[in-house]
Amino acid sequence: MPENHPWTPEPRRDGAPDSPASAAPEAVSGPEAPSPAAGSRAEARAADEKGGGGQMLAWLKEIATVVVIAVVLSFLIKTFLFRAFFIPSESMVNTLDVDDRIFVNLLVPEPFSLSRGDVVVFRDTKGWLPAAPEKTEGPFTWVQDGLTFVGLLPDNSEQHLVKRVIGLPGDHVVCCDAGGKLTINGTAVDEKYINSAEVPQVRNFDVTVPEGKVWVMGDNRNHSADSRAHMEIDGGFIDMADLEGKAAVIAWPLSRITTLDNYPDVFRNVPAAP
Repeated sequence: MPENHPWTPEPRRDGAPDSPASAAPEAVSGPEAPSPAAGSRAEARAADEKGGGGQMLAWLKEIATVVVIAVVLSFLIKTFLFRAFFIPSESMVNTLDVDDRIFVNLLVPEPFSLSRGDVVVFRDTKGWLPAAPEKTEGPFTWVQDGLTFVGLLPDNSEQHLVKRVIGLPGDHVVCCDAGGKLTINGTAVDEKYINSAEVPQVRNFDVTVPEGKVWVMGDNRNHSADSRAHMEIDGGFIDMADLEGKAAVIAWPLSRITTLDNYPDVFRNVPAAP
């Protein structure tokens, strides 16, 4: 009968121990130590939240930068190039309607020269307009004033006027010849810009424009208190120094957006002032 001998395992050739006790301990899976996967997800969420906040801050900074640049550019344009104005009256119909918003080129008359037929905006230093009523202050008045100041809103001040230049310094302007037409330096002109809805009433005058001044008239002749109506004040002339600039564009309403014409053909044959 064979003897029972205890079995002895053969040693492993790589020299590693065979005893279960020598095996590496298992990772702890209890509540005291969260799994690596859970920790990674929490860190990812924290990183996402941090990244989202950073993106929002960067976006707000970018928006603020764009707004500041827009305001600065608008102020510079309004100060040196263009300025917006509001048309409150019918004196320039049909060229300009009531409530039109226009942009005025501030580079005219300096450094660019003024021409006959130019539509100009000028300050009322002669008292053509009644005194402006005191401004009513409201909770958001400062906002409107600020936007007007930087040029983002048109100037609604009633102490500016808009008319068309008819006579330049030295011009001899007469109304009217035998055919009822205006003459400049002896040449009759066919004023195509006059409101054709009404026949202009004849108001006789005979003036020579002094140096440094201009003679202005409204296109809606029967409804325009222009140089003809103020001849008792400095002869009805406007100082060149009072000109804000040349009206270049109707910007609002959208249906009326257009550039303004100074009708060079009307004055093409007018000789230079003597």
